[in-house]
Amino acid sequence: MVELVTPAGECFRDARSARPADEAWWQIELMMRGRALVEQGRGPADLGPTDLVLVDPARPARFASTASAHVSILVPRRELRLRPGDADRLTGVRIKGDRGPGALVSSLARDLGRSLSGFRAGEAQRSAAAVTALIAVTLEAQLNGDVRTGPDDALRDRVVGYIEARLSDRGLSPGDGRRGPPHLRPPPPQALRGPARDGPGALIRRRRLERCRADLTPGRTVTAVAARWGFHDPAYFSRVFKAAYGYSPAALNSGNRAREAKAPGAGPGQDGGS
Repeated sequence: MVELVTPAGECFRDARSARPADEAWWQIELMMRGRALVEQGRGPADLGPTDLVLVDPARPARFASTASAHVSILVPRRELRLRPGDADRLTGVRIKGDRGPGALVSSLARDLGRSLSGFRAGEAQRSAAAVTALIAVTLEAQLNGDVRTGPDDALRDRVVGYIEARLSDRGLSPGDGRRGPPHLRPPPPQALRGPARDGPGALIRRRRLERCRADLTPGRTVTAVAARWGFHDPAYFSRVFKAAYGYSPAALNSGNRAREAKAPGAGPGQDGGS
């Protein structure tokens, strides 16, 4: 995330500017002051203060703006998991930032942009995860338009909300949910759409792994972090973590410790829900 203040002007990014590394990211542009026209593959998106637009860094784009201030956010594509058809519908489209989930993204991103230097490593990772989750919700809302929430969508939202509020509860598991709170009973398949289309068990495990990855910072042991988020079998935790991210939790923690050493001033059930 970077906050930019720019004079009035126009710029282009053509196919020759693309790099292979660009294909790993999505770019979110959030206007803070001024106006901008952003064009990628369709008519220009006319952005005012608080508005957002999704841009594909690997494709040509055109930007024109008044004297302005904006926040540019790069999000790993693996975190948003947009289907190709959905990405085509979203890129280069104005997303209103004065209402709904877009307003939450705008407000949070503006506040973070003013205090980027005040975060320690673990705080920055958790804040980034929160912003990314809000961006995913905003993009899903944009895709759905003004379609009313149906019974299945409401059930899915209750499932997700119940899980998110109790991730650190060692008793949280889909099996217990069948005997206890109805919110954890598996919803019908059609209720699991968009970014939250995992079943309850997979969702619990995925969200706990994400919390563990954010918390694996210097000063915290792998075993303690895993136990905090519901993984009380270290061997099992290492297996599912490596399967999800391609590297072990010990390797991540060692890498974080090495980075801190180079920059010293920088600031449940055993299965985790499987």
